[in-house]
Amino acid sequence: MADNSSLKAFVITMKASKALEEVTKKDIKKHGMRASDFAILEALYHKGRQTIREISESVLISTGSITYVIDKLEKKELLIRTHCSEDRRVVYLEITDSGKQIMDDIFPKHQQVIEELFNDIPENDKKTVIEVLKKVGHRASEQD
Repeated sequence: MADNSSLKAFVITMKASKALEEVTKKDIKKHGMRASDFAILEALYHKGRQTIREISESVLISTGSITYVIDKLEKKELLIRTHCSEDRRVVYLEITDSGKQIMDDIFPKHQQVIEELFNDIPENDKKTVIEVLKKVGHRASEQD
């Protein structure tokens, strides 16, 4: 079989993705959170108020599972839900002051862990990785 650089790139991307995911999950767990909780709070922390659908799409959690996670975060008073006045089917999520305080503490530490993973990678290589993975991701999403 001939050298297949596409297959090799795929395998390396998947292995790297899994390794990165494990490191970030471990770091998030150190702060007493689950990855799904952190992902939702992080999205609200950086992007502000969003609908449940927007959050679900941005953090890649299914709409069925996300309700359970949101319920837990709401009980801990880390986010609030509000219904849209024009369409009651639309529900907005917003991070609370308590949620912001937690993210103000956790996020810089989490970002540092990620920065350390990419520490020795030259900036132009990081930009190349971003561009290539965006292209592959768009192409894969068009396959649906």
